[in-house]
Amino acid sequence: MRIPRATYRIQFTPQFGFENAKAIAAYLSDLGISDLYASPIFKARSGSTHGYDIVDPTQLNPELGTNESFDALISEIQSLEMGWLQDIVPNHMAYSSENEYLMDILEHGPDSSYTDYFDLSWNVPFGDRQQRILAPLLGDFYGVSLENGHIQLQYEQNGLTVNYYSLKLPLRLESYTKFLTYNLGKLTRTLGRNHPDFIKLLGILYILKNVPSEVAGKQRQDQIAFIKGLVWELYNTNDLIREFVEENLKTFNGEPGNSESFNLLDDLLKDQFYRLAFWKVGAEEMNYRRFFTVNELISVKIEELRVFNNTHSFIQRLVEEGKFTGLRIDHIDGLYNPHQYLERLQEKAPDVYITVEKILELTEDLPENWKIQGTSGYDFLNYVNGVFCQTDIEFWFDKIYHAFISSKVDYASLVKEKKQLILEKNLAGDIDNLAILLKNISSKYRYGNDFTINGLKRAIAEILTLFPIYRTYITPDGIGESDKLTIQDVISQAKEQAPLLQHELNFIEKLMLLEFDNSLSQTEREQWIYFVLRMQQYSGPLMAKGVEDTTLYVYNRLISLNEVGGNPSHFGISVADFHSFNQKHQATWPHTMNTTATHDTKRGEDVRARLNVLSELPEEWEEKVNIWSHYNQGHRKIRHGFAMPDRNDEYFLYQTLIGAFPFAEEERESFVERVKEYIIKSIREAKVHTAWLRPDSEYEEACTSFVENVLNPANSGQFLEAFHPFQQRVAYFGIFNSFSQTLLKTIAPGVPDFYQGTELWELSLVDPDNRRPVDFDLRRSYLSAIKEQIKTDILGLIQNLLKDKTDGRIKLFLTAQLLKARKDYLSLFQDGNYLPLEIHGTHANHIIAFARQLGNQTAIAIAPRFFTRLIQPGEDPLGESVWKDTHLQLPPGTSSSWKNVLTEQPLESKGTLSIGSALAHFPVALLVSSAE
Repeated sequence: MRIPRATYRIQFTPQFGFENAKAIAAYLSDLGISDLYASPIFKARSGSTHGYDIVDPTQLNPELGTNESFDALISEIQSLEMGWLQDIVPNHMAYSSENEYLMDILEHGPDSSYTDYFDLSWNVPFGDRQQRILAPLLGDFYGVSLENGHIQLQYEQNGLTVNYYSLKLPLRLESYTKFLTYNLGKLTRTLGRNHPDFIKLLGILYILKNVPSEVAGKQRQDQIAFIKGLVWELYNTNDLIREFVEENLKTFNGEPGNSESFNLLDDLLKDQFYRLAFWKVGAEEMNYRRFFTVNELISVKIEELRVFNNTHSFIQRLVEEGKFTGLRIDHIDGLYNPHQYLERLQEKAPDVYITVEKILELTEDLPENWKIQGTSGYDFLNYVNGVFCQTDIEFWFDKIYHAFISSKVDYASLVKEKKQLILEKNLAGDIDNLAILLKNISSKYRYGNDFTINGLKRAIAEILTLFPIYRTYITPDGIGESDKLTIQDVISQAKEQAPLLQHELNFIEKLMLLEFDNSLSQTEREQWIYFVLRMQQYSGPLMAKGVEDTTLYVYNRLISLNEVGGNPSHFGISVADFHSFNQKHQATWPHTMNTTATHDTKRGEDVRARLNVLSELPEEWEEKVNIWSHYNQGHRKIRHGFAMPDRNDEYFLYQTLIGAFPFAEEERESFVERVKEYIIKSIREAKVHTAWLRPDSEYEEACTSFVENVLNPANSGQFLEAFHPFQQRVAYFGIFNSFSQTLLKTIAPGVPDFYQGTELWELSLVDPDNRRPVDFDLRRSYLSAIKEQIKTDILGLIQNLLKDKTDGRIKLFLTAQLLKARKDYLSLFQDGNYLPLEIHGTHANHIIAFARQLGNQTAIAIAPRFFTRLIQPGEDPLGESVWKDTHLQLPPGTSSSWKNVLTEQPLESKGTLSIGSALAHFPVALLVSSAE
């Protein structure tokens, strides 16, 4: 197995494809990256900017380049001795006309060859024609869309389709008879009953009416293709038949303003295997499983072996050809049986590095029986971020926040409230399906015979809202001890909060713990297991939507802590807990990924590094934020006595401006537009005054107007004059936080992952802002110049870089030097033990230090923090004058001769090491020694 030394995440888009990646491969290698980490590259919906809306996992995305350009990229990567870590998406595909598997189901219904591909109508038999597959993809109500002429029939070589803008859905075979027999008498008169083409048409209609019901699958599809070919031939060779078809299309498509004229099309649509509907319907009626609450992403039944084999055939081939050397599994928690999936994947790719996208709560562990290398790094991100938050002033930040918004907020209560909101507004249909499934099971037993759908639904909702983790991993083989404890604890809480649901909760607990009655048949056991595994698939989406995409936009005490997988009720992480986390990783998941920014993070790594500085300045922050609000009160609009934006959104905005305000003057104009787009997304996600399901244009306009005004010098000179000095001060200290964060990520146990562009300052906001183009030419030129100067005068280079930190070259220098060290001492950093080091002296609390040891080699990482008490803006935290008597205890048995591999300077020390001498030239240190 190839273990990456360091990965670099590339976001492929139609504007940045295989040829673009090939052009930067050498740069990445020079930087010290060992493995390109690619966003999904399989065929996606046309124009996809992220690649997760896949329509065919068995081929490359043609918008990224040709097979030849992909092979050329692979050749370039391999010539540089780099690997390829591929993000794959087993959970879902796009609900799109381009998804041929899904379109086949919508056209052929139960006779399709792909009925087992997607999670469709899983609470009722698929053959129940009473429940058509929902297609909640309309921008307005069905009746409005129909009578406005936005839903139209179209005829082309592939047959009849119903079109709604870019959406194009097939019609079932029986619809052709209804369409072709309409007004057939007129064609009889114009063409003549005995005309050969008319006779052919009658023959086609006869065949259509008499396709044997027992014919299915490929044979049926071949017959339908044959019939379609005959119709297309008549359409193209006989002008009168062409006119007949065109007139019927016009008639069926109706006339806006004439409601009755749409009856034919309405009747035709009612005959389909799908039901076109307003997209908002998906929140309350849902008969397919989605990715979270996204109607346009339909979940795949990857647990079906045939589906797994087909969707992974191309991936397996690329693995066997040595093109993919690693796999990153997207949304592992969405799968019906993650353990089974990973076992099958191991069989397909036995020697491949595998990580999973998995959100772990602070004290939660990955299942030990997963044969993988670890996670994609959100757990590390939240630990390393939290260690730069000053934990002992939490009470002060509570006071500031609650005073500013004039309200007290309890995080745990807010989480439950928002999860309940998501259940009611976004997942109601999904929970209905679970309740129906549970009712079918409970009605078979006397102790569950009286349970109602409503009672079971309330019980399910109560459990899901209280779930403290993303999901459990119960399988048909049994339940683990930690999962058992989690379920028992959740049910116990649910009984306290919903005492009237005791019996329902007891029954669900019995099922979830797999406490089978002895009298159960094998079929009944399978039904229990089926419910349990289905139930597990919904705790994750609820956490994601209720916490990540709602609560984290409402609870704004310190938004640097509001990150994917984070828990902002924990005001930072202690150094001891950070060390404990790393020691556990080294023992159990030594090759897991360590990241500080991803395509999913709420804000860039350097935005968080800045905002953590606020935890050191509570008194000043309180003063500043209240002064700014006073200056800007004239920019808020009033509606029914309430100000817009409200105080909570205003507090959120000031933190955003502090964290993301650009260094470069030329970026400030575009920054205003970026913040306006961001604030709209944020307040919609918060779902307090506006939401995606129910936008409030007046509130949204008030917020964007507020942003525009407060950042306009002509309107807000007083605010900006007060804002800039404080923001620049925070940004200055944030630079040093970033250095320490980068060091810790690269040297701690695990594989350091660098998101595209983050080798310079990363001040992006949430997606799509973090997918903006990266200037690789600039980075390449910077790196080339830095490497040349390292050869001749590294200390002079460092001094120059420290003088002008704002262009990011100093972060690039640090990144390159750290990655060089990982390459030079690869075994030490991949396999070395992790040893926390004791710090003593005046500023002991300002240092995080640990050693990595393997054999006679030792490396020591020294990462300072809490700089506001050490230096003033413009100063650097270097030397004895800053660090005074602060020192660390060296590991026993190490040599007295050390080398700082960042500055390439020697250092002599025995027993203890002066922090001032270790940080004589650069704000962080990485020392390497060999024992005598």
